Amino acid sequence: MTSHVIADPNTTPATQPTRGGWDTLSANLTAEAPPIADREDLIVTIAPRAAHGHPAVFFPDHAAIEIDGDLLTIDPRTARPDRLADRARYPAVWGAFTHECAHAQHSRWDPPPVANPAVVEAAMLLEESRIEAAQLRRRPDDRHWLRASATEIIIGDIGGPNAAKTLPATDYAAAHTAALLLARVDGGVLDRAECGPAAAAAEKILGTAKLEALQAIWQAAHNTGDEDAARMLDLGQQWLDLVGPDPHADPDPNSILSAAISEAIANIRKAVNGEPVPVDPADAAREAARLAGTLATAAQQAARQVFAKTDSTRKTRAPYPKERSAARVLARALSTASQRERAVVKSTSMVPPGRLRMRGAMAREAQRAAGAIPTAEPFTRTTRRATPIPPLRVGIACDVSSSMSEYAAPVASAAWIIAQAAELATMPADTATVTFGYSVTPITYPGTAPTRVTEFTCPDGEHALGPAIDALDGALGLSRTENTRLLVIISDGCYWSAARREAQKRIDRLRAAGCAVLWLTPDDDDRDPLPNTTVHVIGDPATTAAAIAKAAVTAVRHA
Repeated sequence: MTSHVIADPNTTPATQPTRGGWDTLSANLTAEAPPIADREDLIVTIAPRAAHGHPAVFFPDHAAIEIDGDLLTIDPRTARPDRLADRARYPAVWGAFTHECAHAQHSRWDPPPVANPAVVEAAMLLEESRIEAAQLRRRPDDRHWLRASATEIIIGDIGGPNAAKTLPATDYAAAHTAALLLARVDGGVLDRAECGPAAAAAEKILGTAKLEALQAIWQAAHNTGDEDAARMLDLGQQWLDLVGPDPHADPDPNSILSAAISEAIANIRKAVNGEPVPVDPADAAREAARLAGTLATAAQQAARQVFAKTDSTRKTRAPYPKERSAARVLARALSTASQRERAVVKSTSMVPPGRLRMRGAMAREAQRAAGAIPTAEPFTRTTRRATPIPPLRVGIACDVSSSMSEYAAPVASAAWIIAQAAELATMPADTATVTFGYSVTPITYPGTAPTRVTEFTCPDGEHALGPAIDALDGALGLSRTENTRLLVIISDGCYWSAARREAQKRIDRLRAAGCAVLWLTPDDDDRDPLPNTTVHVIGDPATTAAAIAKAAVTAVRHA
């Protein structure tokens, strides 16, 4: 076994090739090293046949990382390592780069020249899993990439593919394999199940007691400090005492250890290939912003289409006295709920107005007497400022399928009451109401207080709830966090699966944006409200307006 850390100052890194895009890729990897290694001085070189026979190596005396470009299966001129998604095209290379960055940050101990080479070799074997465990404690998201390169690094540390296929079943080889595979399980890089074949073979060769003793050594290494050379050499000596020196046994193509390694390597590769690539936070933010913009544009377009309609076929009537009274009561309740205690702000100043503090006055006189520029502020005053109230936005969507016919009149009444209360309340408020069936039709319009109650019937058999939510969102800004928002859906929820899916997407999006969603449903056995809503069962349709008003007041009170 040879180390990934080349401490010989006389061994120099390879020079960057100037053709084929290797120099550009080397420069790009150098630019990506600081956040991964948490140091600014590293120089990275990737080139074919570099890294002294390893996938990658680290030169501590030169602050350099070298990567074997033969591992790169793409044209280096097309690589964009600054993009996380692009790294998925060469995960083993990026993982080897991450591994060497871990060495650059955590391999900070140097063996003395007089140290036993066999002890140093054992200590450096333990160092491989130690630095990866330390890297994961510092940067947990690097796990995917360390796993992706683990097979290449492990095979390289065994001696290459041919050596891995003919590894003799000796104590030394079994311990070496355990340190490369099983120690990475305890370090959090590999999973226990995928390394099961190697664990079984190592236990069969070494015996349970010796394997447990070796495990205690590498676990102790994982808890050793980056600069504790004495401790690492002591653990190396313990390892050598248990395992002994390399017996240099003849290759054995039928070794159980070789078969176990092959199976474990295959398990790891299969598991890594099935794992999702970590999402770049910057890419996720850009995609979220793009999606939010697209959805907002679609909602605004839906609002323009819906609220541009006027349905002259629907009957209107004058509001009843009890509806006028209910609107005034709700307006007062909204105004009361919106009242906040004035914020108290205390400040100091050099001059009045304010209350004179003797300690401040004495400090100011002392400063003046000493010939210093007076900075003490002896006057204090208290001011009270009004706390701004977020505007209230209430959108109401009523199902006009035939099963909701007895709710048509109460909802028409509730829509007028809510719109009128928003007009009368002292707090800024806006409401809109639509019906949804085969299509979406407005009942009350945003920014207006209707003088008459618009009546409607429930003749439809479809449920366009998704477009209804879009229209209300676009008109009222239900997904905008600066508002106090409430979406009210009045329906039994008995929809076709496609309509449910589309409506659920919109509800989940509004809930994620902080919009409250109240679902009013009839008290019958067929009701099936959508998830992620606050469900209120209404036994008497006449209580619809009261239920909506209570929800609106609660939303304002807790804004």
